[in-house]
Amino acid sequence: MENTDSNKHLVTLKEYGKNIQRLALHISEIEDRDKRTQSVYTLVELVKQLNPQMKAENDQKIWDDLHIMSGFKLDVDGPYPKPAEDVLFRKPKIVGYPKGEVRFKHYGRNIEKLIEKAIEIEDDEEQEAAIIYIGQLMRSFHSTWNRDNFDDQIILDDIKTLSRGKLHIDLEKVREMGLFETNTRRDFKLPSEPESSSNNNRRKYSSNNNNNDRRRNGGHSKKRR
Repeated sequence: MENTDSNKHLVTLKEYGKNIQRLALHISEIEDRDKRTQSVYTLVELVKQLNPQMKAENDQKIWDDLHIMSGFKLDVDGPYPKPAEDVLFRKPKIVGYPKGEVRFKHYGRNIEKLIEKAIEIEDDEEQEAAIIYIGQLMRSFHSTWNRDNFDDQIILDDIKTLSRGKLHIDLEKVREMGLFETNTRRDFKLPSEPESSSNNNRRKYSSNNNNNDRRRNGGHSKKRR
């Protein structure tokens, strides 16, 4: 290959390496169009062999990158249209950010989204379970932000504010059952947990524990034959 000035310029796409760029430049200088096209197809397969992580959906990217590495001089009959030359100078699209200010920054926007979803729940039990889950999250966030001054009433007031008064749960019930405490066993019935099954499991668990206690207090039990 001739050591022309065009071969001396810097590597355009470093992830492919200098040799692939040199081959792309060399192919662009082949006079016969059919041979040029055949050669670039071979180069595409070579790139895929050197980069086995590239899948079939990366083919267009490889073709576009070869056009770029050749300085857009690669005039061939490829499977994809030649990319515009200004593609390298286009500014990326501005990423859209959520509009509107977060009402309580220590909770974050995701809590507001969860509350919006909870408002849409029509079943009363499912909505209460959602409120309890949200309350537990809010309590954990609030305790991180302010460990000294805390009460479940604060969480309920914030839920009422964020839901525009559409979400309600009894304060005494929350305090008595510790519903907003994440480490507290939940005895309320979730929508997906049948009440009879839940109660039976709790009675079975309690009965087994009592039997085990009696065996331990009465000494070693004999093994059954």
